[in-house]
Amino acid sequence: MLNTVKPCQPQTGGFSFENTRRNTVLESNLSELGYKAPNARKTGTTIAGVMFKDGVILGADTRATDDMVVADKNCMKIHYIAPKIYCCGAGVAADAEITTQMMSSNVELHMLNTGRPPLVAMVTRQLKQMLFRYQGHIGSSLIIGGVDVTGPHLYSVYPHGSYDKLPFLTMGSGAAAAVSVFEDRFKPNMELEEAKQLVRDAISAGIFCDLGSGSNVDLCVITAAGVDYLRGYDKPTEKGKREGQYRYKPGTTAVLTKTVTPLTLDVVDESVQIMDTQ
Repeated sequence: MLNTVKPCQPQTGGFSFENTRRNTVLESNLSELGYKAPNARKTGTTIAGVMFKDGVILGADTRATDDMVVADKNCMKIHYIAPKIYCCGAGVAADAEITTQMMSSNVELHMLNTGRPPLVAMVTRQLKQMLFRYQGHIGSSLIIGGVDVTGPHLYSVYPHGSYDKLPFLTMGSGAAAAVSVFEDRFKPNMELEEAKQLVRDAISAGIFCDLGSGSNVDLCVITAAGVDYLRGYDKPTEKGKREGQYRYKPGTTAVLTKTVTPLTLDVVDESVQIMDTQ
C-alpha cells in the first residue's frame, strides 16, 4: 500500500518555502506605498575560541569598519564579563559593546546577590534570552569562553538567540577561513603554546582572506589560575620597510608632444597686508 500525503498535512522534513509567496506580496505592497524592504547588513570581523588542556583561549582581530571605510585599526573585540569569563563580539560594534557591558553589570549583581561566582552557562543563557527577545535587531554574534567551578566552557550565541557549545568556534565575516584552520589542526587537550599558535593562525587566516578583518591579533587565555589578556599578540599585516628608491629619473619616459598655452592675466585689484609678528 502506497503512503499518500494529504494536501493539508504539515511538512515532515526538508526545506519549507511556504513563506516565499507571502514575502513577495509584502515587498510589492511596501514598494507601492513608497517603502523599501530592509537589506541585510554586511559587517566584518573574525573572532574565534578554542578549548585546550587547561582552559579556553579566545581570539579576535582589531579592525572596525563602516561600510568600505576602516573606522578603527585597533578595536578591542574581547570584552570582560566576569573575572574568569570573557566574550568576543562580532557584528555591529556598538551593539556588541553595550550588550557585553549590560551582561557584565547583570553578572556582577548576580554575584553580589548570591555570593557565588557565575557559571558560563548562566551567562550564555542570559545573553541568548536577551538577543532572542529582540529578534535579531541587536546585531551581535558572540563567543563566550570561561572557566567556572564545573570546568572550562566555550559557547557561541547568534543574533537571533540560537547557540552552540563546541570545542572550537569561529564567527564573523572571516569565520569560514578561520574554521578551516581549526578543522585541519585542532586536537583535544592541546598544550598552551600550541593552542595559542592555532588561534593566532586562525585569526590571521580571517585577516588575509576577508576584507572586513584586519590589523592585529588579540588573544585572551582563561584558566583556573587566572586570565592573561594578550593585547596585540601578533601583527601579521605590519607594514614593511621600503628597501629601495622607486623614483624615476627625468627623461626615462619620452615626451612625444609638447604644447604651451600662455595665459594673460589682468590685475583688477591689489592690496598689501602686513602681518603682525609681535
